[in-house]
Amino acid sequence: MNKTYLITAAILGALSVVLGAFGAHGLKTKMNADAFDIFETAVKYQFYHVFALLAVAILSQFIPGNLINWSGKCFIVGIIIFCGSLYLLAYFKMINNQQMNWLGAITPIGGLCFIAGWILLAVAAIKA
Repeated sequence: MNKTYLITAAILGALSVVLGAFGAHGLKTKMNADAFDIFETAVKYQFYHVFALLAVAILSQFIPGNLINWSGKCFIVGIIIFCGSLYLLAYFKMINNQQMNWLGAITPIGGLCFIAGWILLAVAAIKA
């Protein structure tokens, strides 16, 4: 088992719950519908990929090699870039700062990291 990925997944999972609750109870009345949808998307994708990272942490004891390790790294980087850019975009939309809309262009890079993580996980499983 990869302890680092397990700890990272636990911390990011807790953060997902905190951010989800904060959004539902603290931000919903402060954000317009577009900004709130962006925020919710970030929380959902963070939570989805926390479970993927948990799977990598557990499966790493059964699937040796670098592919499974790189899969975990891709999921973490994806959470940071994809979800992080969406959190920031939602915040800047909430305060009506249109100059930061370029953050939406960074989000797909995080999405590519998610895709790479899933592909690496599949290839690692196939090779095992």
